[in-house]
Amino acid sequence: MRVSQLFSQTLREAPGDTDVVSHQLLLRAGFIRPLAAGIFSYLPLAKRALTKVEQIVREEMDNINGQEISMPVIHPADIWQESGRWYKIGPEMGRFKDRADHDMILAMTHEEIVSDLVRKEIRSYRQLPALIYQIQTKWRDEPRPRAGLIRVREFTMKDSYSLDADWEGLDKQYANHYSAYFRIYSRCGLPVIAVKSDTGMMGGKEAHEFMYLTPIGEDTLMVSEESRYSANREVATSQKPIPAAEAPLALQKVATPNTTTIEALASLLDIPASRTAKAVFQVATITEGDQQREQFILAIVRGDMDVNEIKLINAVHATAIRPAQADEIIATGAVAGYGSPIGVKNALVVVDDLIPQSPNLVAGANEAGFHFLNVNYGRDYKADVVADIVSAREGDLDPLMGKPMKAVRGVEVGNIFKLGTRYSDSLNCTFLDKDGKAQPVVMGSYGIGIGRLLACVAEEHHDDKGLKWPISVAPYAVHLLVLPDAETNQLAEQLYADLRQAGVEVLFDDRDARLGVKFNDADLIGLPLRLTLTKKSLENGGIELKRRDSTEAVIVPLDVAVPRIQAEIAQLWTEHKTNIRANITL
Repeated sequence: MRVSQLFSQTLREAPGDTDVVSHQLLLRAGFIRPLAAGIFSYLPLAKRALTKVEQIVREEMDNINGQEISMPVIHPADIWQESGRWYKIGPEMGRFKDRADHDMILAMTHEEIVSDLVRKEIRSYRQLPALIYQIQTKWRDEPRPRAGLIRVREFTMKDSYSLDADWEGLDKQYANHYSAYFRIYSRCGLPVIAVKSDTGMMGGKEAHEFMYLTPIGEDTLMVSEESRYSANREVATSQKPIPAAEAPLALQKVATPNTTTIEALASLLDIPASRTAKAVFQVATITEGDQQREQFILAIVRGDMDVNEIKLINAVHATAIRPAQADEIIATGAVAGYGSPIGVKNALVVVDDLIPQSPNLVAGANEAGFHFLNVNYGRDYKADVVADIVSAREGDLDPLMGKPMKAVRGVEVGNIFKLGTRYSDSLNCTFLDKDGKAQPVVMGSYGIGIGRLLACVAEEHHDDKGLKWPISVAPYAVHLLVLPDAETNQLAEQLYADLRQAGVEVLFDDRDARLGVKFNDADLIGLPLRLTLTKKSLENGGIELKRRDSTEAVIVPLDVAVPRIQAEIAQLWTEHKTNIRANITL
């Protein structure tokens, strides 16, 4: 492709509203252009790179016996109503009505549509196991799109769905995806780790996320390198410090003026925060069939810990949660800043599982300016739910070997879910087993965001001059530059033709522009190899060859330029494959 004909242009500066490097560079290098918040056009360079990412994904899905299909982007609402998710998913779902006034949905995922196919196509155990996948457009109306392609509203996803006769089959396909995902990311040049995660709106029994570790990540991960434990903080657990046993002391009400925080309370009474009980007031949305109701939640954790909202949502089987308003708190008989379960009414009391083992805590008296000393679970109040509802923290001990965990940030670039029979049961996806009995199809769901993956590759591979694409996903392998005059133009045209004839992907900068401009654009676009043909290079013996990841350049005679460039590309691939093996081993 000639740069003079390329439907793109580089920018000297990134727009002011860009906050991460990948967003800035993809804009400046002419890969993407915004249409609206979280909605982008992919220009030719990006499209070529995305196509290569998609091909890697296809090859790895095919290697685990996947069959590619394509499902609609527009869904009738009734199938989502049948699964129940129509009532559970909030405004991030794109809803509209067609001309016949039917409720419709813009696809945000395809479990329901796969289930509809399964119940129509699968009849017998002889048709199982199966694995189908697609690379398709999705829509999620994110409230805060950010970081370019990292969090968008319209995106392309590879989603695959495993179908099995039993859980053992699902376990095998889940493991196959787990391995295939590491191969995909390694082939794209992206280091990732796998962490346990919340099943969220997908439902099911188990889930993992594949995380690219970076300070720009929105997710906090808890990891212990010694024990190899890793989990999203949303679900991470820890070995909680069990306090020494004590005889329960008598309940005592004491004045504690102006102590609406744990810090103020601990300071006034000269006790550690771990000797207090923290009350958190929330209102949960509970979905029952096609009906929703709100439930006041009073969550109790030890004062030195924090409530984990995802764990709390899961503990009460809610679809959403929000902070309680002042009038809602008062209606239960509680007092904000001085709250506890003692004496409250019409509240679902949820306590962290460490609370029953923590004697003689200080808790609110539900009276402004007063707390109770020596509050004991079981004697002074009881809970409706006892569960792990606290957030793991840096320094906490991991649940496997009791080694300290550290908190790191990451971007989710893929996820895998053991759905089990969640959708088979609700959508009647059954097959006849060997005995002729109807059994539910056991399903798994597996996703990779293609655009987000590309953005993370750009985030990983760049320097202060621009992008540095791995050979596997680079839009072109070679960037050919020429300083125009009659002789060099003719030689460059011939080399361009020869390289293309040899099957080398070349971006030819044939513009009538200064060499410095071309160098800057070449570094910005970041193709693996740069060739520069000038009068000076000819005087020195040929054409200048430079790798994007090197500061050194060499002169290559023109008569051996094509085989030398092919050899350089082969070397890049050899190095890349070595890195793949190293990453997968890790």
